[in-house]
Amino acid sequence: MILIDSNLIIYAVQAEYKNLREWIITNDPVYSIISRVEVLGFARIQSIEKQVITELLNSLEIIYLNPACYELAIALKQQRKMSLGDALIAATCIEHHKTLATRNTADFDWIENMRVINPLL
Repeated sequence: MILIDSNLIIYAVQAEYKNLREWIITNDPVYSIISRVEVLGFARIQSIEKQVITELLNSLEIIYLNPACYELAIALKQQRKMSLGDALIAATCIEHHKTLATRNTADFDWIENMRVINPLL
């Protein structure tokens, strides 16, 4: 199963990313609670964007963090400089045995035991 990253959620609601929307329908990915906070918590999000993103997120299964995710995120951040959001999303993928779908594959390709794909390629 696939976990979709925050950046793809943002792209998916933009008109020019029809293929990504089709990919989401075909693959039925899950997403992390961290992505919900990152995407909907954006300070300059417009009302219509928030509505469309909320509808997309509500159509997907959400994965919540557990204590093992926190510990994995700590270990990842100790290995290499990365954002808290990226560390928590990567840890969630590892803990739940998910492939991460992201546009930013280079941010994660160094992590052992984690598969990363870019559906935009």
